[in-house]
Amino acid sequence: MYLLDANVLIDAHRDYYPLDRVPPFWAWLVAHGEAGMIKIPDAIYRELLAGEDELREWVHKPDTQSALRLTEDRAASHVQQVVELGYASDLTDTELESIGRDPFLVAHCLVDSANRTIVTTEVSKPNRRRANRHLPDVCADLGVACINTYELIRALDFRI
Repeated sequence: MYLLDANVLIDAHRDYYPLDRVPPFWAWLVAHGEAGMIKIPDAIYRELLAGEDELREWVHKPDTQSALRLTEDRAASHVQQVVELGYASDLTDTELESIGRDPFLVAHCLVDSANRTIVTTEVSKPNRRRANRHLPDVCADLGVACINTYELIRALDFRI
């Protein structure tokens, strides 16, 4: 299962596959969501609902929600582990706010790391520390697979 970071959808809509210009991409996401191959953890989904554009409208559609939204509770116990091992055990409140919902995304992968992969547009920045760490580096430290949007497209064979 591929778990999407919010930036995958935000960047796709803004830069590469606008909803009004490349509808097959968005239908492809929903189809793979229905098949259980692509999901968006609830915390990340709520982040997308906070927007005020076409993407928010698409995310808010019942068909999109039922196909893509991952609402399992099993990951909650892993969030603290992600924060402590992936970022730092002594983050300040400001730093915790800075990392946002990323620990929830990683925690959902830890639930079944052999069968789950994070998809993000963030790139590795191994010299970053504490709350400034990027998802690929946090994932590497925790043994979680992490790929970018184009690797997802190749893995699930998106074509138009």
